[in-house]
Amino acid sequence: MSALPAAFFPATTPALVTRADFGADFRWGVSAAAYQTEGAWNLDGKGPSIWDDFVRRRGRIKRAETAEVATDFYHRWPQDLELMKQMGIQDFRFSIAWSRIFPEGRGSINQKGIDFYDRLIDGCLAQGITPWPTLYHWDLPAALQQLGGWTNRSVVGWFTDYAQRVAARLGDRVQHWMVLNEPMVFTGAGHLLGVHAPGRRSLGAFLAATHHAALAQAEGGRALRAVLPATAQIGTTFSCSYLTPWRPGHARDARATRRADALLNRLFVEPALGLGYPVADVPLLGWLDRYMRPGDEALLPFAFDFLGVQNYTREVVRHAPYVPLLWAALVGAARRGVPHTDMGWEVYPESLYHMLKQFAAYPNAPRLLVTENGAAFPDQLRAGRVADPARQAYLQASIGQVLRARQEGVPVDGYFAWSFTDNFEWAEGYGPHFGLVHVAYETQRRTIKDSGHWYRRFLAGEASPAGPGTQALPACQAGIDDSVTNW
Repeated sequence: MSALPAAFFPATTPALVTRADFGADFRWGVSAAAYQTEGAWNLDGKGPSIWDDFVRRRGRIKRAETAEVATDFYHRWPQDLELMKQMGIQDFRFSIAWSRIFPEGRGSINQKGIDFYDRLIDGCLAQGITPWPTLYHWDLPAALQQLGGWTNRSVVGWFTDYAQRVAARLGDRVQHWMVLNEPMVFTGAGHLLGVHAPGRRSLGAFLAATHHAALAQAEGGRALRAVLPATAQIGTTFSCSYLTPWRPGHARDARATRRADALLNRLFVEPALGLGYPVADVPLLGWLDRYMRPGDEALLPFAFDFLGVQNYTREVVRHAPYVPLLWAALVGAARRGVPHTDMGWEVYPESLYHMLKQFAAYPNAPRLLVTENGAAFPDQLRAGRVADPARQAYLQASIGQVLRARQEGVPVDGYFAWSFTDNFEWAEGYGPHFGLVHVAYETQRRTIKDSGHWYRRFLAGEASPAGPGTQALPACQAGIDDSVTNW
């Protein structure tokens, strides 16, 4: 066992952080996603999603695991909401499964599906928890994928109809909405790299899906605005990583970092803000013209009330002549010999500060919320307790970086930890544990981890040291061994 490394507490982290430092209106919550938690994949009229199909393909998911049961949130949500209340959590971000509402992706509403979310929202409100639903968290109905999915421009209309009909049913009680979850991930990992559903490996599919998702992002916002009360708040979320060059001062690495930043951090936020696609920095994005129609540029922006910033780490970028079109590659944390999580991601809480600053720098940016932030470390349940000092330290340091940004004038007014419970972590299966609450999947028993107890104390107003203490870091911190990951 060794002391927590300095990476957990950079010198820029405020020495002491309390909830009161953020003000009374700052929102504190947890996040989850339908496919990762609900289970009940084919119950009560639900149709299959692209992930229900993807997990059944050989070799796609570690240990051939599926989310047929996951954390059984579909049946256990009352107990989970009670647990949130006990932990003092007052804001809950979750997603709505499109194919639970529309088994074929369109057409008639599945009454039992919409009734589930009706009960969930009423249950949140009864516990004093504010619901923050996300309309799309990667689980496209399989029936729509058979028609081309995100590569078919008709998906924009399918999505906006779904959004409007769900909002018309639930909008009398829900004041906070999110349109898409991390469009760069479900287009890039799902259509270019093939490691997520639907498993495509095609530049053309990626570009088509990118443009249609960017249109759906804005059109979905307009669909919500048309039916929701004027007081409703509408946002959307973006994955992001602070990027630095592998060799500081190296011109080619610097140019590669700018290209990677345009693709990973700017591709969807800039069209939403009326700035268009960042074609100047990534010329291959000029090929998006093949999928654009007259008038599309005017459809891409939407005046969101807030943007969700979802950050876990930084990435280090090098010039890579063997990677065509982008000429850039990521240098993994293991190769650099830095502390990293079970996902192979560098422990670098300061990344959150930098990305909040980057998003806030846009002249027309709305207010920001951190809608996902967390870390996966090895967990062991021993004598009814999960001691997870590394996760607790990561959360403390990250919240300190949010305060740092806020003190410098960044309009960030919310933080949602990822995730409430351990869950199905996509292609990684059930291996990585992100939760504040441990789940024994064989019994579905929940146990609040030490980090969850710390979050409860923090939310109750107790002081929280944001600097290194006497905690110990589990020695097993190995992550993904690949030293360089390419696009």
